[in-house]
Amino acid sequence: MTMRLRLARLFTIKTRTEALFLTYAIAVGAIERGLHYIDQYPGYAGYVLALACLGVPFVAGAKLIDSVKPQPSPVAEPVRIPPPAVSLRRRGAPRLSRNRPNGGRMDRGSALRAPLRTD
Repeated sequence: MTMRLRLARLFTIKTRTEALFLTYAIAVGAIERGLHYIDQYPGYAGYVLALACLGVPFVAGAKLIDSVKPQPSPVAEPVRIPPPAVSLRRRGAPRLSRNRPNGGRMDRGSALRAPLRTD
């Protein structure tokens, strides 16, 4: 690597923390500049210019934070659960479907039981 590329890497913002530190430095400078405007331009004009200076860190900070990609967290491969070897549905149980109505009838239940003797 040439010396020029090494020097350029020092001024590259790589993480969000660096972007936040830079935004803080911009905010401190903007407040200082706003105070100078209030001293130089007494009255309404100084306050308007100071307020404009305070808007700069919001715009610059948003651009800096958006320009830095968040680091992906190391995640293990997702666990794949194999399908069951046997069917979990009981034999004779009705197949439930939400796509079409079943007409309110069941294949098993009290209608299939033998009636009780009353003699």
